[in-house]
Amino acid sequence: MMKKRITISTQTRNNWLIDVAVFGGGLFAALSGIYFLYVPSGGYRGGRNVLNEVLIIFDRSSWDTLHTWTGVFMILAAVLHFTFHWQWVLTMSKRIMTMLRPGGTNMSSGAKLNLVIFLLVALSFTTTAVSGIYFLFAPVGGYQGGRNLAWDPGLIFSRTTWDLIHTWSGVILILAAVVHFSIHWRWVVKVTRHMLESFGLRFRPRQGQEKMLI
Repeated sequence: MMKKRITISTQTRNNWLIDVAVFGGGLFAALSGIYFLYVPSGGYRGGRNVLNEVLIIFDRSSWDTLHTWTGVFMILAAVLHFTFHWQWVLTMSKRIMTMLRPGGTNMSSGAKLNLVIFLLVALSFTTTAVSGIYFLFAPVGGYQGGRNLAWDPGLIFSRTTWDLIHTWSGVILILAAVVHFSIHWRWVVKVTRHMLESFGLRFRPRQGQEKMLI
């Protein structure tokens, strides 16, 4: 017996495409960020920092370009994501305030974990994005008072402090995003499967399930 072809609403498809954009940008930004976490800046080839020019797939300059523009892409996609889900963001924010308020509504441990992870993702993303934008407009190279006057403009914090903020908020974001992704893994697989099937791709049914004809 033939089953009807799976159809996906326009809203669900748009949400999925935005989520894929956030995931893709975040993945490459995270991988390049991990590169810089283990291959710090400073020194020169043959100098005190022997890792300065280490080659791992790409050179340092290419990793820097990849990190910068995939980060920008992720920020734009995330802003679009939050815009589409603004009502959901407000609802989650109210739930967090309720949870933090003494004598607030009782929640299950799973719901509380969801809220905590959401809060960590939101705060660490905002901090990582703001500090990343700082480095976008205060590029590396030169020195204070040298040819690159934007090297350390002293905007609120020093460049070193901004670097520490960006690094460790990024680490927290990666860890929180992995947990968030794990919690919603079954939903991700289900929606992705339906999306791919709506594009005409065929999957082998599990044992005991009726074969789906598309």
